[in-house]
Amino acid sequence: MRMTPRRLLLFVVPIVVAACVAASTAQASTGVRYGIQDDAWLQFGPGTLNARLATFKRLGVPLVRFTLHWNEIALRRPKDPSSPRDRAYDWRRADRILRGLRRSGLTPVVTLVGTPPWANSRRPPRYAPPHPRDFRAFARATARRYPWVRYWLIWNEPNKHLWLRPTHAAIYVHHLLNPAYEAIHAVLPHALVGGGVTAPRGGLGDVAPVTWLHGMAAAHARLDAYAHHPYPLRPTETPSSGGCRNCPSITMATVPKLLILVRRYFGPKPVWLTEYGYQTNPPDTFLGVPPKRQSTLLSLAAMRAWRLPRVTMLIQYLYRDEPQLGRFQTGLVFVDDRLKPSLQGFELPFAEMRRVGFETRVWGQIRGGRPGRRRYRLEVLHKNEWKAVGHDRLTNEAGVFIRTIRLQRGALLRIWAPPRRRFSLQLRVR
Repeated sequence: MRMTPRRLLLFVVPIVVAACVAASTAQASTGVRYGIQDDAWLQFGPGTLNARLATFKRLGVPLVRFTLHWNEIALRRPKDPSSPRDRAYDWRRADRILRGLRRSGLTPVVTLVGTPPWANSRRPPRYAPPHPRDFRAFARATARRYPWVRYWLIWNEPNKHLWLRPTHAAIYVHHLLNPAYEAIHAVLPHALVGGGVTAPRGGLGDVAPVTWLHGMAAAHARLDAYAHHPYPLRPTETPSSGGCRNCPSITMATVPKLLILVRRYFGPKPVWLTEYGYQTNPPDTFLGVPPKRQSTLLSLAAMRAWRLPRVTMLIQYLYRDEPQLGRFQTGLVFVDDRLKPSLQGFELPFAEMRRVGFETRVWGQIRGGRPGRRRYRLEVLHKNEWKAVGHDRLTNEAGVFIRTIRLQRGALLRIWAPPRRRFSLQLRVR
């Protein structure tokens, strides 16, 4: 599937161009929903907020993850901390974004993070509040302020000491997760609260996610879904290969391990993959992959999430690369707003599922934000001319299709999506 600049001689089985369709739409769907997160770009990017929201809307994914910093909203201790109307709270920045998302028809996934100094003895925001009642009251006030928010995440990567200290699962559960879970559900009974929100591996001062899961279970964590960030640990890792099955880390390649552990500890809860991405080279010459390779890997990740049972959310981290080279370069556009191939691939993910003999099964999605069947056309390059493979077809309600066709190795395929008025990136059959 990897794109290369070399032109290869294509041998297309003649029956393909005539009519070689074996299956037109996806057989089933796990119900996974896709999204994006880029707090900095959404708040401070170029143009107006409405223009940036329109950009997110055009991506065709319904979910937008956004972070609310307790330490920024409550600079001083509220007199009535459970009331969003308390004068100590400053909701202006949060209101602007969350109400904008609602107005644009985008679904927020809200993360609560960051302890204010008055709640943790004047320490940095990563230090947990010693009194669970403080975070419980803030979560309750936030749920009252934004009653239309359905998806909530409690903290961010608490298994890393850069985000939470003390870095112990029991502290996370008793001082943050369980108090917020109880408070949000007291206000919004139908809300879904994600716990964990773990980084893919441990390190010096950190806790590996497998160990963290065990600690959360021992502390009797309450959650509606387990959230995780299954980033690859090396550039050679793909969404389905290269991971370490016997390690305490969990990447996209080893998400089945996470599914087993979540079921063991918490029952058949859904799994949310709330951050994911691949660095690109340029600009990251150490951990980055070529930009076209990034697009391929994101399509493979979208397909893998769709195929995995109980995975119901996958969120791309960053729309635009961060300006500091040492930070995330996982965006769909470069820091100077030049487009990466992954932008097109993110809007129209297209991947090869498997190949047996001459038969190749492909997976794709025509994203449109809302559920609904969408028209698409599969095309193959034959003698320097793109030809339709059969007639235009309809996806399923999730915008997903699966097709099985007969092709020689090296053949090039693409999708034409009339609803989006664009082609997918080309897919080379392996």
